[in-house]
Amino acid sequence: MDAAKEWLEIDFHVPTRTVVQSLVEKADTASISKMFVPRIAFGTAGLRGPMGAGYGNMNHITVMQCTQGILAYLEKTLGSDEVKARGVVIGYDHRWSATGVDSEMMARTAAAVCVQRGIKVYLFSSMVATPLVPFCVKHKRCAAGMMVTASHNPKDDNGYKMYGANGAQLCEPHDKSIAGLILEHLKPWADYGTAIESVRDSPLCVDILEEAKDAYFKEMAASLCHHAQDNAVSSLPIVYTAMHGVGAPFTARSFEAFKLKPFFTVSEQNDPDPSFPTVAYPNPEEGKGALELSFSKALSVNSPLVLANDPDADRLAVAELQDGGKWKIFSGNEIGMLLAHWLFRKAVEKGKSPNKLAVVASTVSSKMTRALAEKEGMRFEETLTGFKWICNKKFDLQQEGYEVILAFEESIGFCCGDLVNDKDGVCAAAVFAEMSVQLYKAGKTVSKHLNDLYESYGHFISRQGYVLVPNPRLTVEIFDKIRNKSNYPTSVGPYKIAQVRDLTTGYDSSTADNKTTLPASTSSQHLTFTFENGCIANLRGSGTEPKLKYYVELHGNDPAKVTETLLDMVKLIVITLLEPELNGLKWAGVE
Repeated sequence: MDAAKEWLEIDFHVPTRTVVQSLVEKADTASISKMFVPRIAFGTAGLRGPMGAGYGNMNHITVMQCTQGILAYLEKTLGSDEVKARGVVIGYDHRWSATGVDSEMMARTAAAVCVQRGIKVYLFSSMVATPLVPFCVKHKRCAAGMMVTASHNPKDDNGYKMYGANGAQLCEPHDKSIAGLILEHLKPWADYGTAIESVRDSPLCVDILEEAKDAYFKEMAASLCHHAQDNAVSSLPIVYTAMHGVGAPFTARSFEAFKLKPFFTVSEQNDPDPSFPTVAYPNPEEGKGALELSFSKALSVNSPLVLANDPDADRLAVAELQDGGKWKIFSGNEIGMLLAHWLFRKAVEKGKSPNKLAVVASTVSSKMTRALAEKEGMRFEETLTGFKWICNKKFDLQQEGYEVILAFEESIGFCCGDLVNDKDGVCAAAVFAEMSVQLYKAGKTVSKHLNDLYESYGHFISRQGYVLVPNPRLTVEIFDKIRNKSNYPTSVGPYKIAQVRDLTTGYDSSTADNKTTLPASTSSQHLTFTFENGCIANLRGSGTEPKLKYYVELHGNDPAKVTETLLDMVKLIVITLLEPELNGLKWAGVE
C-alpha cells in the first residue's frame, strides 16, 4: 500500500493514476501487490515486461527511474561534461496499451529526463526499426542509446533497451552497476509532467530521423552491396512480411539501396499494428504458423522466397518453396551459415586476407560456422548467449585489427559487417536477397546451395526447442537437480557424456583447472554437455521469456543417420534431464 501511495505522489499521467487511486480507495492489497511487487528489474537488454501501472510493469514512471539510473551511470563513468557533449539517441516502436502508456510516450519520458539534466537528445520523430538506434550511437558518437520496444514479445509487453558508447548492449558488470544506480535514483529529479509533453520543442531535443536513415542506407550499400547491376535486372520475386511491426519501410529502403526490385508485401501484416491480429505470437521464429499468410502471398505471385522481420525488425526469418510444394523454413543456424559463407566469399573477392577476417557466434549456435572458419583460415570466437556478449566480442576483435564479417546467434539474429553493433534484420534481409539473386541467376536454389555447403564443411544437424516454465524458481530447481551437488550425469540413455560445462557455477571438466573460459554468472542457468559421439547439448533459462531452452547439435557425413541419432538424443535429453512430465510442464517436441 505504501508503494501505491508513493506512486500517486509522482504519477502525472491521469489514466495510470486513476487505476492506482481506485485500488487504494478499495484497499485492494492483492491487486496492488501484483502491480508493484517485485519491481521490474534492469537486466538482459534493459527492462522488459507487461505494460501497466505500478513499479512491477513497463510504464513512464519505471522508464523515468531507469533513465535517471542510466544517466547517473554515464555521468559517473564518462563525466557529466562528456555526456552532455556527446548526447544520447532515443527511438521507439509502435507498442500501445489501454492506459495510454505507449512506446512513444515512454521515449518522450526518457528524453525529458535527459533534457532536464542538460543532455542533448537525438529523438526520432516517428517509430523506427531498432537497428537505427545503435547505428545512430556510432554515427553521432553518442554516449548511449535507448530503444523502447518489446521486439517479438506478446502484445501486452514492452521494453527499454540500452546501448553503450560502442553501440553494443552492456555486459556485466556494467548492467549490474546501472541496476544499483536506478535504485539510488527512484525519486524524480524534476517535475517531468509538462516537460514530457513539450520535450520535442526543447533546443536540446533534435530529430535525427532523416539524417540517420540517409547515413544508414548509404553505408549499408557501400559496405555490403556487391551486385547492384544484377539486382536491378533480376526477375526473382521475393515476398516480405513485417509481422505487424515497423520494418516494412526500412526493409523496402534497404532493397532500394541494393538496387533490388521491390518485394511483394503481405498486406495484412505490412502496417504497424500493436494488437498483432493475425498471429498468436508476433515472432517469425515460431515457424509455419507465423508465416502462413506469407506462403499464401508467395504462391499468388509465384515467388519461391519469403523474408520476414520480427516487429522491431532486428531479426530475419527466411523460407523457400521446395519441389512438391512444401516450404522449408531455414533455421537461424542455417541462415547464419549461408550469410557467413557469402560474406566470406565477397571479402576474399575484394582481396582481403582470410586470416584477418572473423566470425562470432553464441555458444548455443551451430558449430558449422566454426568449421567454415577453420577450413578457410578465418578466426572464430564463441560467446555467451545474447547480442550484448556477441557484439562486445565483435568490438574487441575490431580493436585487434580483425574485420568481423558476421556475428550471429541461432535465434535468427544477424549482424552483417560493421554497420551496427547489434542484430539487424533490415540489413540482413537485403544481404540475403542479393545472395539469393546470385544463386538463382546460376540456376541454384538457396536450399541446394546449403546442401553444397554441408558437403564442403560437414552435415551439422541441430534441433532447438523449449519447456515452458512460468516460475523462475522452478527453473533453478530443475538445473540444481541436474547438477546433483556437482555429481553431473555421465550419460543420457545409451549416450555417454564426455565433457560438462556449467556457466552458472563456472565449472568446466575439459580445462586443466576445471574453470570455464567463458564468463560464468550465478544469475542465469546454463549447462553444456558434450557427448562422446560429438553431440553438443546446451540447456539454458531464457533471459526474456518464461522458457527453459534446449539446443542440440550433431554432425557427421551421413545426414540421414545424423538426423536419426539426433532426434533420439533430443527426446532422451529432454525427458531424462528436464523431466517435463514430472514437473507438469509443456515442451516443444522434435519433428
